[in-house]
Amino acid sequence: MSEKTIKVTLVKSVIGTKQSHRATVRGLGLRRMNHCVELQDTPEVRGMVNKVSYLVKCEG
Repeated sequence: MSEKTIKVTLVKSVIGTKQSHRATVRGLGLRRMNHCVELQDTPEVRGMVNKVSYLVKCEG
């Protein structure tokens, strides 16, 4: 059985955002605008994406 993954893309700049939100974006592995990463679909990752939902686009 293959692991479920979600594709997360940073679509808005982290400039001017809360420090904890910047840390969450970095924790997701996103480095720059339009950078895209594939992550395992776990409750922890979902929570992180939810926290910075106004900065990222999520697919899958």
